[in-house]
Amino acid sequence: MSSDAPLKTTPLFEAHRKLGGKMVPFAGWHMPVQYAGVIQEHRTVREGVGVFDISHMGEIEVQGRAAKPFLQKLLTNDMDRLDNGGILYSLMCYENGGVVDDLLV
Repeated sequence: MSSDAPLKTTPLFEAHRKLGGKMVPFAGWHMPVQYAGVIQEHRTVREGVGVFDISHMGEIEVQGRAAKPFLQKLLTNDMDRLDNGGILYSLMCYENGGVVDDLLV
């Protein structure tokens, strides 16, 4: 992504701003890094609730006869454990073994 590309916003962008979220660039998106401060946020979550905006996370659909072998090679969990209509937690790794991300299949 070019550094000149405009940052995308999530559907909750205006709510984050109204609540005082300090917005920063994150993977091409405007995302809140904090609100009132770490201590106040900690107290709020301990005494109430915390919400994490994941609307910037994407979905990729893999389909066809080669989908399962492709995912078996790409992910760390065994795709044979995935039931039809089920969900399987797994990691996607770089060739050197470092973790790209965790995901649900």
